[in-house]
Amino acid sequence: MPSAKAIVRRPSPRLAEGLVTHIDRTPVDAALALRQWEVYVVALRAHGWEPVEVPPADDCPDGVFVEDTVVVHKNVALIARPGAASRRAETATVEEAVTALGCSVNRIREPGTLDGGDVLKIGDTLYVGRGGRTDAGGVRQLRAVFEPLGARVVAVPVSKVLHLKSAVTALPDGTVIGYPPLVDDLRAFPRFLSVPEESGAHVVLLGGGKLLMAASAPKSAELFADLGYEPVPVDISEFEKMEGCVTCLSVRLRDLYT
Repeated sequence: MPSAKAIVRRPSPRLAEGLVTHIDRTPVDAALALRQWEVYVVALRAHGWEPVEVPPADDCPDGVFVEDTVVVHKNVALIARPGAASRRAETATVEEAVTALGCSVNRIREPGTLDGGDVLKIGDTLYVGRGGRTDAGGVRQLRAVFEPLGARVVAVPVSKVLHLKSAVTALPDGTVIGYPPLVDDLRAFPRFLSVPEESGAHVVLLGGGKLLMAASAPKSAELFADLGYEPVPVDISEFEKMEGCVTCLSVRLRDLYT
């Protein structure tokens, strides 16, 4: 039977020490971040996703952003080699988790770099952001692993945000959504819908037309509701201060068979 899993990792008490690149650093409440993370995990579970919690990585301030550590497609996991050297210690426990879930494992080899947050999957198309954290070598290795499985890999530029999925995600019908000032090339996507708030560009597809999204984007939530979707808002304010969003707090594995 198909099994929906969501790999997650609780935030480090040192979250405030994490990397920021495109925004100003502001104070982070680590205790509030933990409570927000717990609500996020409850929301996943309530909508049919079984959380798989990997061991805490308290010495890795960015470890909660677990999506950056791996890309999974058709039961094949590609372990990332993060563009920020300080984040490379995050991948080992995630590799153990996807192996235990039955995935075959490949790894990005040095000197290539790739962050999972740079990969947007829409069906068998994998858009990969070529920018600060993912380089040409990482894109080539992603293509070499997934194109033999029938994937189409499309590289798109990223320069205005941390990762591709900081700028765009997609609705269940495949329409890419984003906040235009932060998208390098709108023409890269066949169907694009502008959203009125930066944080409205990020949705997790929970199934059944339900969209997990940040509570900080009420106007975008109204837009999605008008399109017939059901927004499921969660407050992730402390993670947004660290350039985080709803997508990067989990790795969703939709197609695993157990």
